[in-house]
Amino acid sequence: MTTTTKPAAPVAATSARRSGAGALALRQGRLEITQFLRSRESVVFTMGFPIIMILIFAAIFSDEIAPGVSYTQYFITGMIATGLMTVSFQNLGIWIPIERDRGVLKRYRGTPMPKWVWFAGKVIMVVVIGIAETALLLAVSVAMFDLQLPQTTGKWLTFAWVAVLGVTACTLCGIAISSLARTARSGSAVVTPVALVLQFISGVFFVFTSLPTWMQQVAAIFPLKWMCQGLRSVFLPDSFGAREPGGSFELGTVALVLGAWCVIGLVLCLTTFRWTTKRDG
Repeated sequence: MTTTTKPAAPVAATSARRSGAGALALRQGRLEITQFLRSRESVVFTMGFPIIMILIFAAIFSDEIAPGVSYTQYFITGMIATGLMTVSFQNLGIWIPIERDRGVLKRYRGTPMPKWVWFAGKVIMVVVIGIAETALLLAVSVAMFDLQLPQTTGKWLTFAWVAVLGVTACTLCGIAISSLARTARSGSAVVTPVALVLQFISGVFFVFTSLPTWMQQVAAIFPLKWMCQGLRSVFLPDSFGAREPGGSFELGTVALVLGAWCVIGLVLCLTTFRWTTKRDG
């Protein structure tokens, strides 16, 4: 009776390649984070804007919108969602056209580095900056506005999956919308109005149910409204769910819509992303 053993060399080689690819992705992510931090405008707008808005609105509005729920507490949940959208959708939608216009993407495509490594670097940057921004927002909100952090594991898990699905959807949509900008200068003009409109109609600046019905219906198509609603279920009392349009926080629908946008965003990325400008061919 004879036994045969498979050679270990191919397995070791595959493991080494995977390890090397992982190291490449981490280095690319570190590079993306460094470039982000070197851009003062990006750091101030992405990290500072939500905090500035909280300070402004907290100074203007101090009333309760429901028993035990102040307007500031409601507004903070929307700003956390906005912060996640800003670092992913808005940041990528503006900066990718700049890199494309400068020929950075064209040079990346001409290197032996796998294309997915570049995308992985963007994702790592979004995740790291998103976590840092969220932690900063929570720290400021707890210290200055008495925001009550979730008291149960279930609430934190809800916060985690809403944030993960929301950031994934916004990241993919940000990469996809970057292809609409014809030049580096037009990136901000394309993305910023979309982001601002979504914030106004998704229950960030105003209580969602106080908006016109048609506006609520439009907002329900897009991810930000559902990110805000999911985060309200985490930071607001359970009783507030009865004040939502559907009579509850509808976490099942939140997961379904955000998951659908992850798929839609991926399809749009695969079908529309360009490494070069149209004039480069």
